Amino acid sequence: MSIELITVAMFGGMIVLLLLGLPLAFVTGIIAVTFGLGLFGLPSLLLISSRVYSFMNEYVLVSVPMFILMASIMERSGVARDLFRAMHVWAGGLKGGLAVQTTLAATVMAAMTGIIGGEIVLLGLVALPQMLRLGYDRKLAIGTICAGGSLGSMIPPSIVLVIYGLTVNVSIGDLFAAAVVPGLIMSGMYIAYILIRCHLDPSLGPPAPEEERNIPFAEKLRALKSIALPMLIAFSVLGTIYTGIASVTEAAGMGVVGTAVAAAIRREFTWPMLQGALTQTMAACGILLWVSFGATAMIGVYNLAGGPAFVRNLMVGLPVAPIVVVLIMMAILLVLGCLMDWIGICLLTMPVFVPIVKALGYDPIWFGVLFCMNMQISYLSPPFGPAAFYLKGVAPPDISLNEIFASLWPFMGLQAVALFLIIMFPGIALWLPGLN
Repeated sequence: MSIELITVAMFGGMIVLLLLGLPLAFVTGIIAVTFGLGLFGLPSLLLISSRVYSFMNEYVLVSVPMFILMASIMERSGVARDLFRAMHVWAGGLKGGLAVQTTLAATVMAAMTGIIGGEIVLLGLVALPQMLRLGYDRKLAIGTICAGGSLGSMIPPSIVLVIYGLTVNVSIGDLFAAAVVPGLIMSGMYIAYILIRCHLDPSLGPPAPEEERNIPFAEKLRALKSIALPMLIAFSVLGTIYTGIASVTEAAGMGVVGTAVAAAIRREFTWPMLQGALTQTMAACGILLWVSFGATAMIGVYNLAGGPAFVRNLMVGLPVAPIVVVLIMMAILLVLGCLMDWIGICLLTMPVFVPIVKALGYDPIWFGVLFCMNMQISYLSPPFGPAAFYLKGVAPPDISLNEIFASLWPFMGLQAVALFLIIMFPGIALWLPGLN
């Protein structure tokens, strides 16, 4: 069987099985075993097991459950709610101020946790009722929460960046550094969009009532006190990575310890809270690992069949400029993002795409930032955008899923503009890693 037919059969079969409703982990595993036995016989099972073992043996993979546990403790210790309340007393008088502070809170939470689902749920519980109470435009409020919550895929410590770095064997510390400026640019674009819209039409985001924002300055400072220690711990974790004091895995472990100590100081470190955080961590890691097993096995069989060389020759040989090849890859990722989870997309496509990117003379760190920005769009993209479903679970019953998706299009447009900006000007992402 030619490599062309193998490519069509493998990935066509994967899409068909996904549309039938089978979980991605089982789909990729079934395809890997079926094509492995059909093309190479029983020895292919040894290849599959060795690839899975090799992936699981990566020491830096330990940082994934550590970052998830750190995020889970942060969520359950009330830090996010305190952060939102602290910002509310400082920015309540601004037109669109509540939406702006929601975006700022989401940005800080992304730097503290890197987990998207929890951010959107918390903001949906805390910020959405407040914005609706003040008479905010529903679409603006919904879009702000979902777009702001999706910043967790971009701003370090992002689990997306960790898995990308593991998959293509590049420095996770450099990826973290490269994603900082693009992530802040995207957050700034959201804030600018909110302020411009509310300036043109103040009814979209009226300020908070006078009695809610006119409080003594000392009380405003006290509102910041309760979040100072958790934020210090989160930023110190990133600081030790950027400065080279600790590896990603070591910093993640110390982040868990520091977060637990901060929760204990706040008198919120209880056994039920810890039990819930551990349960959430185990569930998230279980999903991630099962998807990793299947995708790693499938790509191993495809590699053995000569797939990467076929795709590389096909794309590098196109009679177009190299940047057009990158744009084609982005388009493929956008389509896949409407159908699949980011973990599967990363493990299935990056082993094929990144060698092509290198052959074209581009930096894989830069491409990793583009991948994360693309996956941020996928979190909002219909029909399976996870952000919409997270918010639907905590939104008032009269807010439909269709209304949520309709609210996300302006923010997806901003994400696409930011993605194009980093494609055209790679230095925006690469100047910070270049300082090391």
